[in-house]
Amino acid sequence: MESSEDRAVREDGPVWSHTCALDELFLPYAVPHQAVGRFSGNPDWLRTWTTVWKAGKAKVIVPVRDLAAAPTAASVPVRRFSWRAGQRHRPGLEFLVSTGRQHGFESLAERRLLLALDFAGGVVEVLSQPFRLRFARLDSEDSHTPDFLALTPGAAWLLDVRPAERIKEEDQVRFAAAARAAAAVGWRYAVVTGWHRQVMTGLDALSARRRPMSDRLGMQAQLLEVLGRQPRQFGDLVGQTEVPAVARAHAVHLLWHRRLAVDLRQPFGDTTWIYPVGRH
Repeated sequence: MESSEDRAVREDGPVWSHTCALDELFLPYAVPHQAVGRFSGNPDWLRTWTTVWKAGKAKVIVPVRDLAAAPTAASVPVRRFSWRAGQRHRPGLEFLVSTGRQHGFESLAERRLLLALDFAGGVVEVLSQPFRLRFARLDSEDSHTPDFLALTPGAAWLLDVRPAERIKEEDQVRFAAAARAAAAVGWRYAVVTGWHRQVMTGLDALSARRRPMSDRLGMQAQLLEVLGRQPRQFGDLVGQTEVPAVARAHAVHLLWHRRLAVDLRQPFGDTTWIYPVGRH
């Protein structure tokens, strides 16, 4: 059984930027067991539970048992993103370096998840509002549209975003249904309720230099040479180069692209310790 000391190490230990995975960054949510018990007992649920996708203007219905073969390459969001005066949420588009294009989000919380996926997800594609899941509860039919499907070379993440204090009983059942459908085809599922301390502030700072950069002055080579095998504080590291003001931008670029390392649970600034990759 995990001790309180072990939990403290796991929850407060370092999160190294060059090796972290997505699930090391966000605060997970455990779907209550009673929510899982709200489904009908139909043994043929893999066929009767269905997903509705949009491919262009056409709707494609795919049973959960065939979900891995769904038309992900041709799909578009199953519901439109709306922008109107007075709305409470903040939709928009976020550019991801990993996919080379913009992706829709419906709230600032969803935008933060897209940023984390771009940094640590290893993604080749991200689908917003990928499909509508139709499933059977004990007493009725229900549906749920997950927020994102993130595809990687060897796996997939089905993701919902919801602050913990806003999760209602009906949400729990819908999240449980999404988790069940994902597990049936070997996808990972998570409800992102928030982020570990300092993580999102750090990613936001690093993302400013995630796009390709020209390095005519050789700043990146200078930074790697100065750092060598010993960690240095960020301000000291860039100060040892020929053009510190330019080196700052390139140091952040190297951190985003995992050629330098930093503990994402520490505030990012001039006193932050920067480590050679593989030698923290």
